[in-house]
Amino acid sequence: MKRFFSFFLFQTRPPEGLSRGRRTAFWLWNALLLTGGALGLGLLSLILAPSQFGWRLFWDYLARPGLMVLNLLPPVVLAALFYGATGRAWLAYGLTALPVLGLAFGNFYKLAFRDDPVVAADLLLLGEAGNMADKYQLYLTGKLAAILVCAALGALVLALLARGRPGGRVRALTAAAALSCAIALVPVYGSDSVYLANANEEHINRWSPTQQYVSRGGLYPFLYSVKSAVPSPPEGYDQREAEELLAQYQDGTIPEDKKVNIVGVMLEAFADFSQFEEIQFTQDVYAGYHALEAESYSGTLLTNIFAGGTVNTERAFLTGVGDSGYDYRSGTSSYVWYLKSQGYRATGDHPCYGWFYNRQNVNAYLGFDSYRFSEDFYSALSGDATAPDRIFFPELTKSVLEQLERDDGPLFSFSVSYQGHGPYGDSVYWWGEAEDYFSNESLDDASRYILANYLGTVLDTQKYLTEMVDAFRGLDEPIVLVVFGDHKPWLGNGNSVYDALGVDLSQETDESFYSYWSTRYLIWANGAAKEVLGKDLVGEGPDISPCFLMNVLFEQLGWTGDAYMQAADQCRRELPVVHSYGAYLTAGGELTRELTEEQQRLARQFSCLGYYRGRHFSPS
Repeated sequence: MKRFFSFFLFQTRPPEGLSRGRRTAFWLWNALLLTGGALGLGLLSLILAPSQFGWRLFWDYLARPGLMVLNLLPPVVLAALFYGATGRAWLAYGLTALPVLGLAFGNFYKLAFRDDPVVAADLLLLGEAGNMADKYQLYLTGKLAAILVCAALGALVLALLARGRPGGRVRALTAAAALSCAIALVPVYGSDSVYLANANEEHINRWSPTQQYVSRGGLYPFLYSVKSAVPSPPEGYDQREAEELLAQYQDGTIPEDKKVNIVGVMLEAFADFSQFEEIQFTQDVYAGYHALEAESYSGTLLTNIFAGGTVNTERAFLTGVGDSGYDYRSGTSSYVWYLKSQGYRATGDHPCYGWFYNRQNVNAYLGFDSYRFSEDFYSALSGDATAPDRIFFPELTKSVLEQLERDDGPLFSFSVSYQGHGPYGDSVYWWGEAEDYFSNESLDDASRYILANYLGTVLDTQKYLTEMVDAFRGLDEPIVLVVFGDHKPWLGNGNSVYDALGVDLSQETDESFYSYWSTRYLIWANGAAKEVLGKDLVGEGPDISPCFLMNVLFEQLGWTGDAYMQAADQCRRELPVVHSYGAYLTAGGELTRELTEEQQRLARQFSCLGYYRGRHFSPS
């Protein structure tokens, strides 16, 4: 044992006089310890990967050698790279632990809070993520604490027992080998066929994109998502084909005598829960909204997001692009630019920070002339970082009225509220007691607080929305109001309140698919607008994707729209819902994932048009 310690432990270099075999054994000992530490980090990340989905998925990982290799190999390669760069095993281990466990912890919390995993595109919004972190109450479970302790012990073991420091040549070769291995693995981790071959669907809902991600571990699906961070062309994309298709249409001109002012408001997490029979309402919480729907053209949106990702619905509406998750860095074609080419001014408000989703820059790229945020307007009124609807709606209404009185030409105003943003308190009531809204007695205390606070905020929103409508109602200026929700709300970690209510979010039936993805939209016109348009704008509209909401609006206004809108209408008329996760709603009302040959052609054409539009800026 003494000879073992003298040969292998606490040594930075093999002792003089050792045989070649023992020298080799010395370096092998250090390499194996570091490799074991890296594998341990990978295993710790896998323990966290299922988040609220439990241990069953972890045991599923262990039963699938392919998934284990794909999740454990990255930290090994990364540790080897850092070892070659630093020459110290404990330091290489620590540098590997930072991204591996940082990603694992971030993924754990994001899944718990928003039912949404961390993907590579999220790294483009690290500022937003950091600034929003204090909006949720982070917690430390026994599992999380144990993982931190294990990681620290691993560093200590390596610091004491793997002290070998190879020379410069060996380090260079080690780093080069690790880098070469990483490059060689890029096609593997980006392969669709490998991803499909490693499906792990026994204990998940295969229709859930979140569960599909989680079922494959943590590091592997994250690395697979890298290729989606910067969208690649759709299959079969041909730029010339897209240009030729758009060339078949000419941008329509809005007749001067048919121009109306458009005021759009997207309501944060606003959804009509009267659709859920599981909630035993003690008052008609949605009376105000339903009254407004009764005098509007209204319908259902099937959004691509749940409990977060507001900007997806927002930018799909403004651009008409189905997959609106682009990283906007310069001028981008949009319906805002088209309206401006028709003589409209484009303004808007958001009572939160301008850096949130980079709106302060992106909104200008999309064509807005001006936009008011918390920093330059609302914080002075609210005394806080955000402004509630009692401030937001009156100020927005005032701004619209002042612009109509002051400026010549029509107005396009589009604003995004903030008040409904989760999470909702689970230990104190914000808007009255739970009994003011529902009588469900089976809910635990935390669920009662969360649900009551959510219903309270949507009831309050309707009050101020109604006041805005009343302010527009009798004006001589024609105003058309477009209101819609961006997504269903967060209701407890892991959708705990939905589960407690018995609301089915499995997406295995049409009803549960709608329960997960649907919100409402309405198009309302004041008397002056109805006179200009020669129609009432009342009735039930179609179920649509957010990217087709502007199409429906223009159709109701009798406008043609730009060339892109006209081309996109070919798809909308046959497939009014094109969902990001492979579901479609046909013109006949069938929710399906299996398309006819013609439907496939239209869906592909629409996808290619959207890709082209997102990368070829045309301000008119």
